[in-house]
Amino acid sequence: MIKKSTTHMVMGAMLLSMLLSACAPAMFGGVIGTALVASDRRTSGAQVDDEAIEIRGASAIRENFGSNAHINITGYNRQVLLTGEVPNDQHRLQAEQLVNKLPNVRSIVNELAVGPPSTMGERSSDALITARVKAAMVDSEDVFANVYKVVTERGTVYLMGRVTQREAQRATEVARGVSGVKRVVRVFEFLTEEELRAMQPKKSGVDLNQPSTPAPAPVSSGAPASGNAPASGGVVVGKPIK
Repeated sequence: MIKKSTTHMVMGAMLLSMLLSACAPAMFGGVIGTALVASDRRTSGAQVDDEAIEIRGASAIRENFGSNAHINITGYNRQVLLTGEVPNDQHRLQAEQLVNKLPNVRSIVNELAVGPPSTMGERSSDALITARVKAAMVDSEDVFANVYKVVTERGTVYLMGRVTQREAQRATEVARGVSGVKRVVRVFEFLTEEELRAMQPKKSGVDLNQPSTPAPAPVSSGAPASGNAPASGGVVVGKPIK
């Protein structure tokens, strides 16, 4: 009963956060931003750059497309994920070119689909799925939820973050188990276990960047989502996992 109540509270808080962020992105420059810096594997500079990329990118998209396209811009460690719908391939390429001109953009993953814009009902469903995935991560004792960014578009969940292969596999398993998820696409920057240990903040002998009950690395019977992933530092865009 307590666990279920906690999940509902987390989902409610996340939904409220998503609504507030749409209305007042500047809030993240204050107290909320400070909390993110303390729990994120990106540098504080990268986090500030990511927020600036999202704000500037959204402005550029509005100026050039107006209401003719539905495009979401998500930045993580200066990598940009584009999701949503555009009328044709020309608009898809144009959106990528616009965002690529922004300061500090390192790379772009263009997942824009050609087709009609999603409905408000579909977008509300996507927001709920994102909240469910984050809540499921919080409930999983072997997943450190704060190191992942979750984006959902028409039932497809995109996972971003700086993680190890072990963490990527476990987060994928959690996301796949959430109701309403049609597929999972991994957009990760991989770390080695040694790099993860080196960057972890420690306090009184407690590892603050690890889940409270670490689990052994799960064994996957299938191939990695994107083939042979680099051991460290490489950004990998995974194939959809149904």
